[in-house]
Amino acid sequence: MDDYQKFVDQIYKKTGINLALYKEAQMKRRLTSLRDKRGFTTFTSYFEALSKEHDLFDEFLQRMTINVSEFFRNPQRWKVLENKILPRLLEGQRRLKIWSAACSTGEEPYSLMMLLHKYLKYDQIDLLATDLDESILMRAKKGFYPERSLKEVPKDMLDHYFEKEMVGYHVKDEVKKAIKFKQHNLLSDNYELGFDLIVCRNVMIYFTEQAKDELYFKFSDALKPGGVLFVGSTEQIFQAQRYGFETEDTFFYKKVK
Repeated sequence: MDDYQKFVDQIYKKTGINLALYKEAQMKRRLTSLRDKRGFTTFTSYFEALSKEHDLFDEFLQRMTINVSEFFRNPQRWKVLENKILPRLLEGQRRLKIWSAACSTGEEPYSLMMLLHKYLKYDQIDLLATDLDESILMRAKKGFYPERSLKEVPKDMLDHYFEKEMVGYHVKDEVKKAIKFKQHNLLSDNYELGFDLIVCRNVMIYFTEQAKDELYFKFSDALKPGGVLFVGSTEQIFQAQRYGFETEDTFFYKKVK
């Protein structure tokens, strides 16, 4: 067993995170760069240090997760969500259960909450936001963002849901309190059930085909009939019917059974 494969096995035993489910070339390149930057010449010595140094382990988690986000990323897709998907989901009910999976630094769940609050009260919105990385979740909970992250936020939302500061914006407490942030491993942890909408964007491109196949089945099981999975702009699901989905719009998949 080579040095990297031994590292993959050790990380899995220590954390339950299965690096083998990520595309190997990308993950190995990313972690080799981090290992070398910290002065280790082998993954064996790097793992020994990770096991002892909390800061080093946190850095490792941050590097292996992808944290590129902004509010209302790909705004045309959000317009489809508001104008086509939400009206159907709200037919005959005044409460929605939503999951922002792999939510990174929080721009996505806050975007969801601001959009949903146009149609529902906070106590009618059950919004779960999860990520693997606890330090990233801490940043999400703080809700502070530089101005560049908010370029797609409409001015009325900016005025209503944010407080301006010298170097950026803070999400108002009432919005933060309406969202449940939780650590979660998409690849190994159990999923809650009964969601009307699951948003998981720009994450699955980093997983192997086998891992993606398993995730699509899990997402389907977690949705109510008629519920929707909203994926990223490079993550179109081929053979959607295999997972009990039909395409409702580009990158939106409705559970039909």
